[in-house]
Amino acid sequence: MNHSLPIPDVLRSALAGLLDGLPPSQAAGAVDRLITHYRGVVPTHAPVLRDRSDVAAYAAYRMPATFEAVRSALDAFRDATGEWTPATHTDIGGGTGAASWAVAEAWEDAGTPVATTVLDWAEPALAIGRELAEASGLPGLRAARWERARIGSALTLHSADLVTVSYVLNELTPDDRRTLVDAAAGAATGAVVIVEPGTPDGYARVIEARDRLIAAGLHVAAPCPHSVACPIEPGTDWCHFSARVSRSSLHRQVKGGSLAYEDEKFSYVAATRFAPDPASARVTRRPQIRKGQVLLDLCTAEEQLRRETVSKRHGSLYRAARDAEWGDPWPPHPAEPAS
Repeated sequence: MNHSLPIPDVLRSALAGLLDGLPPSQAAGAVDRLITHYRGVVPTHAPVLRDRSDVAAYAAYRMPATFEAVRSALDAFRDATGEWTPATHTDIGGGTGAASWAVAEAWEDAGTPVATTVLDWAEPALAIGRELAEASGLPGLRAARWERARIGSALTLHSADLVTVSYVLNELTPDDRRTLVDAAAGAATGAVVIVEPGTPDGYARVIEARDRLIAAGLHVAAPCPHSVACPIEPGTDWCHFSARVSRSSLHRQVKGGSLAYEDEKFSYVAATRFAPDPASARVTRRPQIRKGQVLLDLCTAEEQLRRETVSKRHGSLYRAARDAEWGDPWPPHPAEPAS
């Protein structure tokens, strides 16, 4: 495969033939069941991905969205951590490897590929993950280790610079979630990145994980501008962000509609063993552009939520506000002076 292409294009190409030979009705049925698990709160003691058909449907339908969500979280994380580069990476519950693809892209130009180990309890997912990684042509992914492991309280982790846990906590019991987050914090010599669906329940799991990471001595690098309590009053709102995903033919078959894209909502926390340089504030809602002004909803380093109005009189800052997107740091780096 042509690995000179952008990695999202490489991923789409690797996924293109995955559903060959699988009846469309069977793929759609598997997707419907997987969506129930993805959106739900009922934990399971068995792998959600049971066989190759399940994995093929999951990978074609969900892997691009998971990749884009983790990619967005890593972008914000890297803004706060500068030149820090992981040499080793453990992807807990990584399935077909979407987070590992995002890690490979994030540090693609680091010189030495990140050495990744993917842990999952579903062997069919690991098998397809290996196939996709081999097809990628990316040295780091092709050299990744794919290991079967029971994800939960019995999991034993070796140390790694970076530990990722994406779209996994919703599959676990509350006790197993807490144990897993503590284990991830203990194994990470550099950083932990946790991503969950951008639902109220997903946010609640992220906040619980965030509290445990802070208790373990880590510092929040993103999305929060601080490492104290979240200023959102429980039950009134939830913190989440959005990543744009190109829709495959399977997306259109299952969901209908004609748009070529959809927006993946996700919640996340990224925390470090070292002191990061988090954003002064983060845009927590889609900016509202009105005549001569932009309204920004912000979470700030002052540990509070605030709406800021940026008008034309702010000059270059106003122009930056018009370009600002949901999830961006504010003010942009480097800070642009008002004129």
